[in-house]
Amino acid sequence: MATVLEVKNLKKSYGSGFAVDDISFSINGGEIFALIGPNGAGKSTTLKMISTLLSPTSGEISVGGFDVVKSSDKVREIISYLPEDSGAYKNLKGIEYLEFMAGLYSDDGKKQKEFVEKGKEISGLGKRLNDKVSTYSKGMSRKLLLARTVMIEPRLAILDEPTSGLDVINAMEIREIIKSLAGRGMTVLLSSHNMLEIEFLSDRVAIIDKGKIHEIGTARELKDKYKSANLEEVFVEAIKPSSNNGMEVK
Repeated sequence: MATVLEVKNLKKSYGSGFAVDDISFSINGGEIFALIGPNGAGKSTTLKMISTLLSPTSGEISVGGFDVVKSSDKVREIISYLPEDSGAYKNLKGIEYLEFMAGLYSDDGKKQKEFVEKGKEISGLGKRLNDKVSTYSKGMSRKLLLARTVMIEPRLAILDEPTSGLDVINAMEIREIIKSLAGRGMTVLLSSHNMLEIEFLSDRVAIIDKGKIHEIGTARELKDKYKSANLEEVFVEAIKPSSNNGMEVK
């Protein structure tokens, strides 16, 4: 499939150090691509630059053929971003939150209804959508937020720690949702500390540390290369040569 995201020689500096230091990668349509690394590796900074929330110091980012700096408005029309610390308005009912967000995504009433119907289906919250978000568990809130993120069927869904803090059952449900959306053609860029999650979800993995990408490949390719039983072992081995100098910016 065609390339949806192209990142070339991307850098982001803060003061005298680099949070992201000359990284390059691409993601094809319908692919789930995972960016993994320790705290301070540059994952969230990279996601924010791709999402147009931060400006790169140098390098290029193209989403669907649009440059994120020169055509940021166009890029925002075809992406959706779920930050790790995102929250829904607790004074609204779940359905009201989906309706409110649909109104931000489109001025077309028919389109808004389509978004909401998709959001209802994706969330799997059923009748609980009629309850206030303040009554939701963390798992329910995360399902609502994921539904909000992908109900517009973006070309690229950017998910930062989509199952952070969730119990096993809720985390598994969200992983299944992400997997099914990619199966329908949605392209996903995600970041997670959960290596089991990465192995289950991702088509390819990039390991980043101290702002630099050390490896890119499928989980199987990386495990074979490092003669490791799992991605956790690969991760530890891949970042061993990394210098301890430099900035640690998430």
